[in-house]
Amino acid sequence: MIALSLAEIASVVGGQTHDIPDPSVQVTGSVVRDSREVEPGSLFVAFVGERVDGHDFAEQVVASGAVAVLASRPVGVPAIVVDDVQRAIGALARHVVRRLGATLVALTGSAGKTSTKDLIAQVLQRKAPTVWTPGSFNNEIGLPLTALSATDETRFLVLEMGARGIGHIRYLTDLTPPKIGLVLNVGTAHIGEFGGREQIAQAKGEIVEGLPEDGAAILNADDPLVRAMASRTKAKVILFGESDEADVRAENVRLTDTGQPSFRLRTPSGASDVTMRLYGEHHVSNALAAAAVAHELGMSAEEIATALSEAGSLSRWRMEVTERPDGVTVVNDAYNANPESMRAALRALAAMGRGRRTWAVLGKMAELGDEALAEHDAVGRLAVRLNVSKLVAVGGREASWLQLGAYNEGSWGEESVHVSDAQAAVDLLRSQLRPGDVVLVKASRSVGLESVATALLGAEGEVAAR
Repeated sequence: MIALSLAEIASVVGGQTHDIPDPSVQVTGSVVRDSREVEPGSLFVAFVGERVDGHDFAEQVVASGAVAVLASRPVGVPAIVVDDVQRAIGALARHVVRRLGATLVALTGSAGKTSTKDLIAQVLQRKAPTVWTPGSFNNEIGLPLTALSATDETRFLVLEMGARGIGHIRYLTDLTPPKIGLVLNVGTAHIGEFGGREQIAQAKGEIVEGLPEDGAAILNADDPLVRAMASRTKAKVILFGESDEADVRAENVRLTDTGQPSFRLRTPSGASDVTMRLYGEHHVSNALAAAAVAHELGMSAEEIATALSEAGSLSRWRMEVTERPDGVTVVNDAYNANPESMRAALRALAAMGRGRRTWAVLGKMAELGDEALAEHDAVGRLAVRLNVSKLVAVGGREASWLQLGAYNEGSWGEESVHVSDAQAAVDLLRSQLRPGDVVLVKASRSVGLESVATALLGAEGEVAAR
């Protein structure tokens, strides 16, 4: 964080200082909520969770070098005490962002947010010091903590914004007002909570509503609900996609023999060829979104294409591809799942597995509400249409819908199987995998299917039943 005194922080967050001998002492390190991340000069934020109360670690973090604790009650060591810790870090983030000379880029969408954020970060850091959201740290706690990790040297701040309802993104943009707002797509992720795609579009579009007139709204030309958001902003609109009307677009899209996208990137400033290290055609749209941001910030087509071609995945369990010594390829995409990302992963598996035997180890997609049965059935059917060799559906009711969809689509018989838990999936795979097979593992985060990939790669001998 930029250096701030404890007195200034207390004033910004409306807090009272307790057990602080010298309020002029500065926070010069990071602002953290995990006691294991404390370093000299840190400010430790004490949240009260379901199982852990951060206040219990107050003495430990100060002994480890923290200057003070941001807390909701006195803790016997230097502390700034506030009524609401979450709102306090939001206020502090708003204050710090106003002091920074950085350009803020905010992005949202139903699918691909984290992968696109990682691409934007890797492209922009070639131009100037860049700070970005780690993993999917994209909510009312993670976003301000990310913003607070920026320093005086930071020139670009790339913030992923998630939403589970109307008004959530508006709250986040009030904390960290972006100059560039990007919307990737409107899909069915969390449709059970929102109530429909139109409501999802309403929520996602909040990211462009507060953009300044000299800012830019970057919108997906291939998604009608996103494209319609142009009417909700006073900023310049830049379209990306494969549409001929897109300002930043992809031409001659194809997949390599290993399933990696290759295309001709065309921007208003020129064109250049891209061959990505990431897997799956869905990354073309993510790359175009990143290219549109970079173009708006002054990078040439050649610079952008080079950066995209060299970019990798910065976040765990998102199409992580590992080849075992015996030739089995494990694709760990188990961080999360929704119908759009599930379809994209299956298509990537089909492309990677040309001429090889393919396995789709799939589990529940959460928060789909009344659409859950139809969406799981559709994914099972798609696996058949893509000629995936075998579907292993893991878990309870939703997994049975996956398996039933596959069976009804192709009368697969033994080619689709429903198992009870992750350990059963591992046992099945260990007994049947052959050298050269490709295994995709994917489900919503709550299912914990990353344990299947971990076990197949030998890091864990057994996995716990979920």
